Amino acid sequence: MLTYPLSGSSSELVINVLTMVLTEGKPLDRAYSHNFSGMQYPPAELARITLVTGDILRRLNLYCYLVDIKVEDIERTGSKLLNGWHLFHDLDLPKMEYALQVDSAQFAERLEVAKAQPALWDGCPEWLDELGAAQLGEKWPAERAALATAPKRYIRANSLKGTREELKQRLTKELVATVEVEGVESALDIRSDSALFKTEAFKQGYFEQQDAGSQLVAAAVDAKPGMRVVDACAGAGGKTLHIAAQMQGKGRLLAMDVEQWKLDNLKIRARRAGAHNVETRIIASSKTIKRMKLTADRVLLDVPCSGLGVLKRNPDSKWRDTPERLPVLVELQKDILQSYSRMVKVGGILVYATCSIMPDENRNQVDAFLAANPHFTLLDDELILVAEHGFDGFYLARMERISEV
Repeated sequence: MLTYPLSGSSSELVINVLTMVLTEGKPLDRAYSHNFSGMQYPPAELARITLVTGDILRRLNLYCYLVDIKVEDIERTGSKLLNGWHLFHDLDLPKMEYALQVDSAQFAERLEVAKAQPALWDGCPEWLDELGAAQLGEKWPAERAALATAPKRYIRANSLKGTREELKQRLTKELVATVEVEGVESALDIRSDSALFKTEAFKQGYFEQQDAGSQLVAAAVDAKPGMRVVDACAGAGGKTLHIAAQMQGKGRLLAMDVEQWKLDNLKIRARRAGAHNVETRIIASSKTIKRMKLTADRVLLDVPCSGLGVLKRNPDSKWRDTPERLPVLVELQKDILQSYSRMVKVGGILVYATCSIMPDENRNQVDAFLAANPHFTLLDDELILVAEHGFDGFYLARMERISEV
């Protein structure tokens, strides 16, 4: 956390980002990109700005309650929110022009009230608290609290370029402090506020930024050199590149998605990583899937989901229309699992994954699929809980096709 207050200009930048996210509906990463474009801030100051913005979004309802403002008024009352955030963390107030002041006596009263309301203290909206309690039962309070904390920075050592220990040594020379992550053989925990993407190690493809939990998902694919592997919901391609490293660049790795721009970005990342066996293919229609029936040794379905396991990293999702979208997402997951599983050949393995911790998107989906598809059998599954691991939350299930039908 900060040891001294934000500057006035940094405070205004935080308010601008919050306004874009909360009143204009912009995703947090795009709001950062828009506001940071052309800025000459030092990396350490940008890190401070993102730290404050992220913490406010993770517990937005708490901070708004403490200073008695409404989320929809953030553009007008953002300075009051920033002052309240600094008070909460026992920091001097930032020097902002025309800032709205906080009534310290009222703040203290509301602080005591909030301490007696665990969900509010954890920055959890009512809909999410009800869902989490219903889905996870006694495990939910710990998860709720963990999701209110700041995410760590993890990277994956690219074994196509070198070992994790070699990467650690390279980064040490570039003044980046790292710690090996127990239980995730490819992961390093970044312990300094370094500008990772400006390092020579990154430019030369020695690592990718990827949460340790996400690395466990890709590791479960267990792809071997020479296999035919499909990452059917590749997105930005973090798991695709991890699988390419498993395959040692040998065999055929097909990355598929419904959005061409994501695949175009993946091509750039694959070249930097030396992942020369990655092919990309747009999913134009159901025919794209039908033509690949019974052809793949491994299929990864990292399906669209609520993202309720990665709220530390994407806290703006708490304040979007997730409750309304969730039933639609569950149906989409069901359709993708049923349709895309046709690509797995007999003896091949299907890996279903989400970045959600809710059973309705996870084991319940898998159980329903297996009940309707007896030609698949469950090998194992894992729920990566945030409180238990410290990583982002994920779910994965490995299923083997034992017959054609």
